[in-house]
Amino acid sequence: MTVHFIGAGPGAADLLTVRATRLLAASPVCLYAGTYLDAAVLEHCPEGAHLVDTQGCDLTDITAEMLAAHERGEDVARLCSGDPSVYSAIAEQTRRLDAAGVPWDITPGIAAWTATAARLGRELTVPEVAQSVVLTRAQRDSTAMPTGESLEAFAATGSTLVLHLAIRRVRELAERLSAHYGEDCPVAVAYRVEQPEEILLRGTLADIADQVEAHDLRQAAVIVVGWALRAEDFVESHLYSSRRARAADSGGGLR
Repeated sequence: MTVHFIGAGPGAADLLTVRATRLLAASPVCLYAGTYLDAAVLEHCPEGAHLVDTQGCDLTDITAEMLAAHERGEDVARLCSGDPSVYSAIAEQTRRLDAAGVPWDITPGIAAWTATAARLGRELTVPEVAQSVVLTRAQRDSTAMPTGESLEAFAATGSTLVLHLAIRRVRELAERLSAHYGEDCPVAVAYRVEQPEEILLRGTLADIADQVEAHDLRQAAVIVVGWALRAEDFVESHLYSSRRARAADSGGGLR
């Protein structure tokens, strides 16, 4: 018996990995966050599977379901929104499973922010515009951010910012970020990206809050901020530059 933590990606059934669908089909128990995924994802589960929507469960409830399955000798598919490496709470869950002697493994998924970039048709790292992507979140009714991980500190680098769990504070965050990026800095918001209910908003730090509030978005959304979203006049990557090609043709190479 194994608990399989599976990245459900942005929640679209056809964006699961082949491994994810195989594990879902072989697991008699599936725990999933109904808030973040399309119900079609569950069609990969076997007929008669025990399905548990965890959006109303706490960590103790979730662990109890896993331990009960362990006692029955049944594999568990634990679907995580996006990729399990970010904001999935698997650290807390696996710590409890380790203490109980329950085996587990992890299957990666497509992160919602990468799906957002794809839908926007944008690369988030553009030469001499932004070469770093910062994944962070807002802190309100949640655990405190570590010392030094302030929004202003990240914004000061000029990197492309991806904000999770922040949609309810978009107006406040836009005002704070404007001091570093400028009010005309491009912003994109993706709600339930790649799902039937998908909403993609494009704007600036000056108007994005009005758009979000007009659509009454309160959860399941990713915010992307940075000049890479609008970059048009930029240098070409050194990897594909003509200078590199000329050096290769001359036999000199590049080191």
